[in-house]
Amino acid sequence: MDAFYASVEQRDNPELRGQPVAVGGSRQRGVVAAASYEARQFGVRSAMASVTAQRKCPSLIFVKPRFEVYKAVSRQIREIFADYTPLIEPLSLDEAYLDVTHNLKNMPSATRIAEEIRARILTETGLTASAGISYNKFLAKLASDYRKPNGQFVIKPHEGLAFVETLEVGQFHGIGHVTAAKMNQLGIFTGLDLRQQTELFLQQHFGKAGRYYYAIARAQDHRPVEADRLRKSIGSENTFERDLTTFEELVAGLQPELESVWEYCQRTDVWGRTVTVKVKYDDFQQITRSRTTLLPVSSKELLAQVCRELLTPLLPLTKGVRLLGVSVSNLNTVEAVAGQQLTLIF
Repeated sequence: MDAFYASVEQRDNPELRGQPVAVGGSRQRGVVAAASYEARQFGVRSAMASVTAQRKCPSLIFVKPRFEVYKAVSRQIREIFADYTPLIEPLSLDEAYLDVTHNLKNMPSATRIAEEIRARILTETGLTASAGISYNKFLAKLASDYRKPNGQFVIKPHEGLAFVETLEVGQFHGIGHVTAAKMNQLGIFTGLDLRQQTELFLQQHFGKAGRYYYAIARAQDHRPVEADRLRKSIGSENTFERDLTTFEELVAGLQPELESVWEYCQRTDVWGRTVTVKVKYDDFQQITRSRTTLLPVSSKELLAQVCRELLTPLLPLTKGVRLLGVSVSNLNTVEAVAGQQLTLIF
């Protein structure tokens, strides 16, 4: 979807159409969750501090997020996808992979399917979407950003290698700013540079990810589209209006994020074994502390206890805390966990 949250707000409020809009908090410590294309022309981006965004675009209009509305529109879009294929792998509320090799409409052209889906999304939701079409996930993701907004792009099998070699490594999905900078230091600037490295060299410098980088430099990606794929983690965080300075404030500040994470676990029947607490201090130093339990965290009380135990070693606080977050990973379904526990019992 194109600038999804901001586009929903512009759709529902005609006064916002054509205006630079940021979804998020305008307060001193607010963060931009999404920016309209009008705002992006000024350099406003998601995850940017609100004060920075306001400085870049003085006429920026801040709108509080309405996640229930975004979720409802996302479900509406997924229903459209389901008319074409059951193989849908959501990445977020506004993005998904679809495998249309054997589609429900028996349409021979993925390009035509993408055009039809985008037209239906516009008709039924009033929002625009962009699509990338290719023979694997990596290339489809790259292609989806190539004609935004409201466009689509195809990378055919014989075009994949040439397309990849001209891109800067920072444009590759799966290579972030830090990794791109490290690659640049090693003399790797483009896809072609990356392809000239051996798999052993890439693994020595980037660990297990080196194998993935070796493959995508050759336009290879054998990951299937996995419908109903279990999330790797679930988390929630918050930046506070004022710094937290006591243990009691840390516990109270983390409680709403803990509640949010546990609500998701209950709603989806998913438990996790690894609990991570994220802390950002007033000088923007950021740390994480994690603990992996023998058995899954199966109650909110146990989750709260582990969080408190992870916070305790941070005392006494020598500086204020501006952000707290909690996440749970090593996820599995309640049904699968019950089966594992049954095996242990017997």
